[in-house]
Amino acid sequence: MTNSDSRRSAAHGTVEAVWRIESPRLVAGLTRLVRDLGTAEELAQDALVAALEQWPKDGVPANPGAWLMATAKHRAIDLIRRRERLAGKVDELGRTLDREPQPGPEELVEQGEDIQDDLLRLVFTACHPVLGTEARVALTLRLLGGLSTPEIARAFLVPEPTVAQRIVRAKRTLAKAGVPFEVPQGPELVERLESVLEVVYLIFNEGYAATAGEDWMRPALCEEALRLGRILAELVPDQAEVHGLVALLEIQASRSAARTGPGGEPVLLLEQDRGRWDRLLIGRGLAALERAEALSAVPGPYVLQASIAACHARARTPQETDWVRIVALYEALARRTQSPVVELNRAVALAMAFGPAVGLELVDQLTDEPSLQGYHLLPSVRGDLLVRLGRPAQARTEFERAAALTLNERERALLLERAAACGATGG
Repeated sequence: MTNSDSRRSAAHGTVEAVWRIESPRLVAGLTRLVRDLGTAEELAQDALVAALEQWPKDGVPANPGAWLMATAKHRAIDLIRRRERLAGKVDELGRTLDREPQPGPEELVEQGEDIQDDLLRLVFTACHPVLGTEARVALTLRLLGGLSTPEIARAFLVPEPTVAQRIVRAKRTLAKAGVPFEVPQGPELVERLESVLEVVYLIFNEGYAATAGEDWMRPALCEEALRLGRILAELVPDQAEVHGLVALLEIQASRSAARTGPGGEPVLLLEQDRGRWDRLLIGRGLAALERAEALSAVPGPYVLQASIAACHARARTPQETDWVRIVALYEALARRTQSPVVELNRAVALAMAFGPAVGLELVDQLTDEPSLQGYHLLPSVRGDLLVRLGRPAQARTEFERAAALTLNERERALLLERAAACGATGG
C-alpha cells in the first residue's frame, strides 16, 4: 500500500468514526432547519460524501463535527433556494442570515444547549407511536445510532431491502402525519417517553438474546442501546423510568462476558462465572437505580426490573440471591404490567424461593395463555421444573418442544442437549 493509499484509508476510517458519533446531532440540527426528517438525512448524507471526498486530499479538519455541520447547513440553504415553492422561507432565511454574522465551523458546534434540544426532539420523532415497532427500531438505529442500512439488516437478520423500505416508509408516515419536530409536554411527555424507552429496550434485548440466527448474543446492539439510554438519561434527567432503564441495561450488560462459553454456547444465569461479571457496569447500574428511586417513590416497570437485576448483581454466588425479594418485585411488576411473560418469570422466582412444585403450579396455569402458545421459554421453564421434581421423561418432552419453537440455533442446541440429558437419566 502506498503512502497515498494509507492516508486515504486512515481518512476514511476517521470519517466513519466521526459519522457514528456526530450523525445524530447533524440530523437533529438539520431537521430543525428544514423541518423535514427525510430531507435532513439526505443533507447529512451529502455532507458525509463531501467528507469522504475532501478529507483524504485536504486532511481531517481540526473539528470534524463542526465541518460536517457547516457543510450540511450550507447545502440546506442552497437546497431551499433551489425550491421555488419555498421562496417565502428563503426570503425569511436570507434576511436572517443577512442580519446575523455568519458563524464559522467551530462556532456551529458551540451551541451545546441547542444541540441537546435538537437531539431530544429527534429521539421523540424517531420513536413516535404513529410508527410500527419495527419501523421505530430501524429509524432509531439509522438516525440516532448512525448505523447503515446493511448494518441494521445484519443485526436483525432481515434483507437489506426490507430495512430500507421500513426506513423510507417511516419517514413518509411521519411527514404525512405532520408529526412536529418537538419535545412533547405535560402528560403527553410521559406517554411518548414509554415509546422511546420501549424502542431502546427492544434494541438491547435483541442484542442480549438474539431471537434468531447462529449467535446467542449480538454485542453491538447491546452497546448501541446502552449508548442511547445514557444519552436519554442526560437529555431527560428528571424521569425515574429513564434511569431505571439505564440501570437495567447496565446491570444486564455486566454479565455479557459470562453468558457464552468458549464455543459461543449459552451459559445460563445460575451457571455463570460471576467473577467474569463487569463490576464497573454493575456499579454504574446500581448508581442509576439509586437515582431512579430518589426521583419517584412509586417504582415503574423499568425500575422494578432493574431492582430484580440488582438482586442478582449483589449476590456473589447463586446461593446468596434474595429470591424472596425477587418474588415480591415480580408480584409488583405483574400488577403494573399484566404481562404473562412477567408471570412466567415470577414462577421461576417462586420455584427458587419456595420449591419447584410451587413454581410449576403457576406455570401450569399459564399453559393455556394465548400469548404464550408460541413462546419457547414456557416449555423450557416447565422442563427445568420437572427435572428438579424428578420427572425427566416429561421434562424431555418439554425441552424438545421448546427447541422446536426457538429460532436461535445456539439456544436450540442447548435445549436439545438438556432433552438428551433427561433421556440419559432414564424414566
